[in-house]
Amino acid sequence: MFEKFTEKAINVVSQSQLIAKEIGAAKVKPEHLLLALVKEAKGISLKIFKSYNINYESLKEEVLKIENSTNFSMQQQTLPFDNEYKEILKNTLDLANKSGNPTILYEHLFLAVISDKKSNNVKILENMGFDIYKSKTLLEKLVQKKTKKMYHPEIDDAKDNESSRSQATDNIFDSKESAEVFERAVAKLSASNYEILGTEQIISSILEDKNSELSHILAQYGITEEKFDEKLKNIQSRQSEYEGRQIIFTPNAFTTMNLALQTAKELGSSVVLPEHIVLGLLKTKRGVAYDIFKELKVPDDDLAHSIIKPIEKQMPETLTILRLAKEEARRLGRNIVGTEMFLLGIIGEATGVGAQVLNELEINIKDARAVVESLIGFGNEYFDKEIVFTKRAKRVLETAWELAKKENKTRIESSHMLLALTTEPDSLAMKALEQLGVDAVEIKEGVKKFTSL
Repeated sequence: MFEKFTEKAINVVSQSQLIAKEIGAAKVKPEHLLLALVKEAKGISLKIFKSYNINYESLKEEVLKIENSTNFSMQQQTLPFDNEYKEILKNTLDLANKSGNPTILYEHLFLAVISDKKSNNVKILENMGFDIYKSKTLLEKLVQKKTKKMYHPEIDDAKDNESSRSQATDNIFDSKESAEVFERAVAKLSASNYEILGTEQIISSILEDKNSELSHILAQYGITEEKFDEKLKNIQSRQSEYEGRQIIFTPNAFTTMNLALQTAKELGSSVVLPEHIVLGLLKTKRGVAYDIFKELKVPDDDLAHSIIKPIEKQMPETLTILRLAKEEARRLGRNIVGTEMFLLGIIGEATGVGAQVLNELEINIKDARAVVESLIGFGNEYFDKEIVFTKRAKRVLETAWELAKKENKTRIESSHMLLALTTEPDSLAMKALEQLGVDAVEIKEGVKKFTSL
């Protein structure tokens, strides 16, 4: 039976055995389970007990008033459960099945204890001012989830607070490398007959830095400054640059730079580098520069892989988190990454501050996966489809980017990702954390503690 219990639930059962032994009981009783629930309470459950001024010591006093101690020998390693305790454990399984959860959570134990009228627990709690009905209603809402959902709950999220396109480009040239690219591109623009910056000036200025690792990668695909400029001289028209309104950038250059910004975030960087600009161009698949790439017979996917490979070797935390998030989505047969997948990615990354904070709050990958599965179920999307982010997930990534920049960090760290999740209180990630007994305040305090060490 205990194989279906989450780690938190098992800890409560183990703690009840220790408490029974400490009190000197011959068997483990429901009252000992109630004491263990209070002792192990976190998040929402802890708030419930605190709202009635119930703590471990005050509850223990009430329990001892009715507990018949027997000075039982402490030599026995484990105490047996009495029949009422066993009945409660059986009821937790029924509660889990009814609520659509594949595993037994701490909250199921809590519900079973305050629903059991055979033991003294209800009487003890009511004597302490505890509202059984109100607490049961709240706990039932916490655990009541459907296991099958064909559509991702966040995919139809209408709220969209993404920055406007013009605002998004404000941070593109923050890094030294990209600022130099921009300056050279503007110089090239001044020497031409054009007034608006296009993809060709941007890529040409990137190629001008012949000593960069990116230039060496591009040269392997036949993209050198000389070859690019030679092809550029033969371009008679910039028509392929104009597919939208005319601004400081040509529309396709603008799209390229916005995709570069998004790519930087997805690769865990809080600054846009020349590498991200080239990757943005490969995603855009339009414009003069891309036309030249096609003339030089550049394989898009191979070039993108060659550019990303050195970045992956640096092991940025967020890149690992997003890769793991995509793997978790595929495991559930989905091609959509929502905030709940970010949460699993943070836990799976294991080494960052985000993972350490969650670990201290007793959140592990096994329990988190079980809760996420209960929230969204299994899909049937084909694995070869492109993985896409929900709008809410994109907002979390945007917030993480802003947090990293505020701290003058060159990379988005797992702590930024975890804190960003707390800014979306209605997200699946926060609902999952709530079910696991953790709230936003605990996360923020945990991050503050680890980052101040």
